[in-house]
Amino acid sequence: MARIKPLMLLPPLLFAAIAAVFFVGMQRENPNVLPSAQEGFPAPPIDPIAVPPYPVFDQAALTADGIKVVNFWASWCAPCRSEHPNIMELAEEFPVYGVNRDITFDQARAFLDELGNPFDGVVHDPKNRQSIEWGVYALPETFFIDGNGNVILHYRGPITKRHLDERIRPAIDAATRGG
Repeated sequence: MARIKPLMLLPPLLFAAIAAVFFVGMQRENPNVLPSAQEGFPAPPIDPIAVPPYPVFDQAALTADGIKVVNFWASWCAPCRSEHPNIMELAEEFPVYGVNRDITFDQARAFLDELGNPFDGVVHDPKNRQSIEWGVYALPETFFIDGNGNVILHYRGPITKRHLDERIRPAIDAATRGG
């Protein structure tokens, strides 16, 4: 009877271990939704660099009572353009703050002049420092913040009506009910 060398067992064991990692990773509730390190924690700091002539916002605005929305966007971002009507809709219900990642103020102003300004305040993030602090890696990304200044939902990608109804409003309702 031939003996099996221990090194011959290594490839099948390694394959089984990798398969197990992938299997466990796919058991999330919705594997298409990336987890966020921000949810459940205080909103990261905001550096209030103004985009004239729009009002600026700061950390105090994010700790005020009620739900707030922080939207990271840029004029060159096609999905930002497509989600803009839904951001306008959110602005009818909640204070919405914008973090702009354009290089110049003129680009931001042209975008808002063309599509309308839903923001109660806008800050500029040309070097992406605030985006990094908030965990933003692709635009658009939107954060929903409770009355204590904690992130209740970090939404990646353009907000659609379907996402508003199926994911965002239930998260806001749960946060306002205290659950």
